[in-house]
Amino acid sequence: MVRIPAVLDCACLIGLERIGRLDLLSALLEPVIAPPAVVQEFGSRPDWITEVTPSDRGMVAALRLIVDPGEAEAITLAYEKGVRLIIDDLKGRLVAQRLGIAVTGTVGLIVKAKAQGLVVAVTPLLDALEARQFRISNTLRAEALRLAGEVG
Repeated sequence: MVRIPAVLDCACLIGLERIGRLDLLSALLEPVIAPPAVVQEFGSRPDWITEVTPSDRGMVAALRLIVDPGEAEAITLAYEKGVRLIIDDLKGRLVAQRLGIAVTGTVGLIVKAKAQGLVVAVTPLLDALEARQFRISNTLRAEALRLAGEVG
């Protein structure tokens, strides 16, 4: 199993916790890093998450003019560490991509989990997320199911 280093934003933590699949993060990612604002927003820090404060406070302040505090810290930290960012918010994803940061969302992680044999099917997890107010566009859902081999 190949695990990659990544910085987390809060949406994936909340979404995966709501469907009882936080385990996917520690199974797919290592180290799993989150800034203080994300840990605070989530409300706890599982022991497999390393909390790291971004050092470039100016970058965090500038990004806070565009995105929320957790996203600003997460984007800055991913930039500083040169690692993938797990983020779902479109505006945050676009900002990160403009900075050259590789991004993956919660749905992408679920597809990767299937590819690595951690889940049998993507469809039930996407259904569970949507049932718990996690928004997934029709386009993203269709692409995820295509990549997971769950559509004909």
